[in-house]
Amino acid sequence: MALNRSILKTRALTSLVFVIVMLVGLLWNPWSFFVLFSIIHFGCWSEYQEMMVLIDKDYKTISPFHRYSVPLAGWCLMMYFDQGHLAIAGLSLHTIGWWGCLSFLVLMVVGEILQYKTLNMANIGRSALGLLYISVSMTLLMWLRTEFYKSPIPFADRIPVLMIIGSIWINDTMAYIVGSIIGRTPLSVISPKKTWEGTIGGIILSIGFMGLIGYWLNNEPAWALFAPGHWMAVAAIAAVTGTFGDLLESRLKRMAGIKDSGHIMPGHGGFLDRFDSLLVATPFAWAYLLWVIYGS
Repeated sequence: MALNRSILKTRALTSLVFVIVMLVGLLWNPWSFFVLFSIIHFGCWSEYQEMMVLIDKDYKTISPFHRYSVPLAGWCLMMYFDQGHLAIAGLSLHTIGWWGCLSFLVLMVVGEILQYKTLNMANIGRSALGLLYISVSMTLLMWLRTEFYKSPIPFADRIPVLMIIGSIWINDTMAYIVGSIIGRTPLSVISPKKTWEGTIGGIILSIGFMGLIGYWLNNEPAWALFAPGHWMAVAAIAAVTGTFGDLLESRLKRMAGIKDSGHIMPGHGGFLDRFDSLLVATPFAWAYLLWVIYGS
């Protein structure tokens, strides 16, 4: 697959703006993180629901209660996993999230019954899949970002999230570049532009780069918990599972008959196009990091 300089330039410029916005949201403070990933959460949900309508026309008939309550319940789940550090008007996001999540789920069920006198389990299943696919991953990232807020370890509240997102960024970028230059063997019919050469190259380079970052940071005794081997392990987990996330979203788009999930980012498509790898990789990387933090 030849390297398309025009596409690469567009992707690079968009990526630069994207990276700046992401880094500000990730690193500034927990509030900036919460606002950034709230936007991402609702952006992904909007595109997901549009795809579900294209895949199954019956999903278009869901009540307004259903349509809006499920994403809001997922958002409240993010609040619930704040670990009690953030508050609005004296109420912790943790408390708001608990009651909000419960209330919106009840509202969804009541709204469906009032409008249709029954519950369409197929539509509820598609919405439940959205909660699992989108909201759970956003929730686990929120947990990682706030678990060590105000920790005496420098940047301890930022490192776990950066390990996951950095691994995926490097993997995606390197996979595209390597695949564009030497890619010959298609990875899957689901996503014919992806190649085995690009995929393997992206994974190897992601592991290598993240290992170097871990080695560089490991000179600080306070960061010894996040040894280079852990950076490499997270990179391997995120790169491999993130690739499956990319293929899953490609499969959904093929079922919906669309090329991109949206058009929010020139050269990159929509929210789901940009965060498909993160959505699937996060639970697996989170489980490993949980073991590192509390089990090792």
